[in-house]
Order: sequence, then C-alpha cells, then structure tokens
Amino acid sequence: MLLNLLSWDFLWTRKSGFFFFCYLAIWLWNLIVVISITCSQLITQPMYFFLNYLALSDLFYTSTVTPKLMTDLLMEKKAISYKNCMIQLFTTHFFGGIEVFILTGMAYDHFVVICKPLHYAIIMNRQRCHSILIVSCAGILPHSLGLFLLEIVLPFCGPNEIDHYFCDVYPLLKLACTDTH
Repeated sequence: MLLNLLSWDFLWTRKSGFFFFCYLAIWLWNLIVVISITCSQLITQPMYFFLNYLALSDLFYTSTVTPKLMTDLLMEKKAISYKNCMIQLFTTHFFGGIEVFILTGMAYDHFVVICKPLHYAIIMNRQRCHSILIVSCAGILPHSLGLFLLEIVLPFCGPNEIDHYFCDVYPLLKLACTDTH
C-alpha cells in the first residue's frame, strides 16, 4: 500500500486538481506537437521527426504514473496491486528509456548539422532516422524487461507498504525478503 503523504483531505483535493491540470497540459501540449508535425511537411526533416516521436513517447511516459497518483489523492484507500506495480515499473523504465535514446539521436542529428553541414543530407537520411528510432525502442527493451524479470522473481514479505507515490526499483528492493546487495 502507499503511505499517506499528508492527512488533510482538503489538500488532497487541491493536489489532485493541480496534478490533473498539469497532466492535462502536458498531454494536450504533446498531442498538439504530434498532430502539428504529423500533418505538416516538417515530418520529413530529421529534427522534427525525432521531436514527433519524443512528444509521442512523453505522452505515454506521463500516463504511466500520473493517473494513479491523481486517483490516490482522491481515494481513501491508497494501494496499488502487485500486478499494476510491475506494469508501472516496466512502462516507466521503457518509455523513460526511449526518451533518453531519442534525445541521444537528436544530439547526434545536431552534431551532424554543426560539424558536417555539407554532408548532412547524406548522413541523416530517412533510413538513418528510422534506424535510430528502432534502436531506441529495441535498445531499451532488454533493460526494461531485465529489470522487470529481476523484480518479479524476488520474494516479498512483511508489510507491503511503499513510501512513494509510484512503484520504483529501490522501494521494491526494500520490501524483498532476501539480501539484494
């Protein structure tokens, strides 16, 4: 179960409204970015190609924790099931990792623009952009899956309470019955 951060109900409602507003703003902004880039000719340029997929992965990344956080702020019983915790752990690391890889691809794109401007069109062609995107997804999958598999085999005992608002590796390791060091 998730432990209470504060005990005053009126603050929970305000916090839930604040998080909902922030979540909605992030979601709408990323959706506007995805739609505007997809519907224009900018999608053919590598910088906007990566920005489009970065905004799309950010849509999914913010949806891994925030809805559960908002419902926990409004509900009296603040708990998360083991299954949902594992799903949240996997998706958080997967989409967060994709964002890191896409940002690395964008850094490479900017490096080529600055350091090799005359060769830019040849180096950063459509095939290279798609390859970077595929490597972003395929590169983070072993990390997320490996982390998920390591966490799922741990034996848990005692009070299954996490002093966090979402499932993460270190709080789960503290709940494990075995020595994880």
